[in-house]
Amino acid sequence: MAGLTHIKLTLVVGQYAKAWHLPQSATLNITDTVKAWRDYGPAIMPLPHPSPRNNIWLKRNPWFGEEVVPALQRRVKQILKGA
Repeated sequence: MAGLTHIKLTLVVGQYAKAWHLPQSATLNITDTVKAWRDYGPAIMPLPHPSPRNNIWLKRNPWFGEEVVPALQRRVKQILKGA
């Protein structure tokens, strides 16, 4: 990771990636970590694993599709425009 100097966004997908990239969130479960996505700045976006088994999680957490997904889309557009 140290050699990758131009990374503008890291998608931290799932529990194992969370443990590696966000050790400060060790006391939080994945839901609480994703809820706090704004706390990690524009360069890191914690996300649940996109497994079909997580469809229940998505139904229980509609804020993810309403807040996090649009924010991620905006951030990716900014990066692609060179912002």
